[in-house]
Amino acid sequence: MKKKLDISADEMSWRVRIFDSLSYPSVIISPDKTIVGANKKFYESFNLSLNEISEKKCYHMFLFKDTPCDSEQCTISKVIKDKKGHSYTVKHHYRWEERVFSPIFDENGDVDYVIGSMRDITRTKSLENQLHGAKEFISQVISFSASAIVAADRKGNISLMNSVAKELFGGYNGGTGKIKHTEQLYPPGKAQEIMRMLRDEKIGGKGKLLIPRTNIVNFNGEKIEVSMSAAIIYDEKGNESATMAIYNDLKDMIKVEKELKLTQKQLAQSEKMASMGQLAAGVAHEINNPLTGIMFYAGLLLERSDIDQSMQEDLGYILEDANRCKEIVKSLLVYGRKTDSKKNIVQLNDIVDQSLALIHDQKKFRNIKIKKVLSDEMMLINADSNKLNQVFINLVMNAADAMTGIGTITLTSYKNKAIKKVFLEVKDTGTGIPHENLSKIFDPFFTTKEVGKSTGLGLSIVYGILEEHGAKISVQKTGSKGTTFIIEFPMYEATKNGISFCKP
Repeated sequence: MKKKLDISADEMSWRVRIFDSLSYPSVIISPDKTIVGANKKFYESFNLSLNEISEKKCYHMFLFKDTPCDSEQCTISKVIKDKKGHSYTVKHHYRWEERVFSPIFDENGDVDYVIGSMRDITRTKSLENQLHGAKEFISQVISFSASAIVAADRKGNISLMNSVAKELFGGYNGGTGKIKHTEQLYPPGKAQEIMRMLRDEKIGGKGKLLIPRTNIVNFNGEKIEVSMSAAIIYDEKGNESATMAIYNDLKDMIKVEKELKLTQKQLAQSEKMASMGQLAAGVAHEINNPLTGIMFYAGLLLERSDIDQSMQEDLGYILEDANRCKEIVKSLLVYGRKTDSKKNIVQLNDIVDQSLALIHDQKKFRNIKIKKVLSDEMMLINADSNKLNQVFINLVMNAADAMTGIGTITLTSYKNKAIKKVFLEVKDTGTGIPHENLSKIFDPFFTTKEVGKSTGLGLSIVYGILEEHGAKISVQKTGSKGTTFIIEFPMYEATKNGISFCKP
């Protein structure tokens, strides 16, 4: 039998007062789930009286139903069984409540009653939802960022890599991957240097760092040039708790920079060639008139019968040098002349064959083999055949000169339909072009041959003619085993309205 405690009226009074002073609505429930009492806060919160809750069951008040709940799921049953507190959270309309139930023991340690309290946690729940939403948003920003993002703890152990960073570095799979520490992301010693700069308030401010260009190392040990911003994350006490870094691969930007530099170089070359063309044309016209007079009067003197042998020889030398000057003037006029080309749709391979047929210097090519590797496809371009003959003959003659009389010249044609280009390569087996001369070979009057052997206008004329055709020429490679020039022509394409020219 339970031994009843002898509780005085005063003691009961202050216990009731304590119960009434609880800040949360609370009720006392018997083991048979009957509500036997409630505190003042409960009556005020729900606008109820003692008569209205008397003899009510807990499921009437808390679950708003007339049938008891499953005993295994019943929180009060759990309190009685486990002899310890249990709680659950419930949403009723717009309100969130946390309902906490605790045992009240008798003198034998058995659960005599259960006290239940209801705490309004709507504001707390709202803040939790906002925090969860913020975390979810930040997670999505990191996940879908176009930049590589890496975070690590204060010891440098990597705790986060977004998908872009995993692709950039490779080898990371959380704790099971082979990339685990920030030192593995950089060349030796670079991680320590970055941390030193991050802690230096004179470099970007304490805990902040922006490096426009630096190198990282991927899983395969390959260096990758990136822009990087990094930061130290501090806790509420100002202590370092983590680090993070954002990387952007500069591969595409570097490619654009190289293409821009090449374009600028080509524009500069074109401007220089145009200026030199105007100068050459002016000089040629000024020289041509007196040169014609020299040749005319020297010829008249040679026709006279009253001059001796020695004078005839001297006049012969004058005419020989004058003729050489005439050829130079002719080249200057070709270089400087800006006449309209007579262009037609022609087969590149046919022009190559025509050009080789026009080379008559058998002595120069006695020990030189000319090899043709021409595509079977139609290599159609819009061009002036005569001008391209001049280009191809010039390149072949230059190749022969580079081989000092013996070797092989290979002409290869092919096309790339994807980029609408037609190509011709002219390859020799000579000694190559010295590196210091590569930037000057298309300059007017530049030559490495002896004085009197070349005007230095050959390749500059080639450059100008190809530019008129919207084509480009460059040295693909050069070395001790020879040089390869490559010419890139725009390919033509047929349209519904006829033939259209695919300009670069």
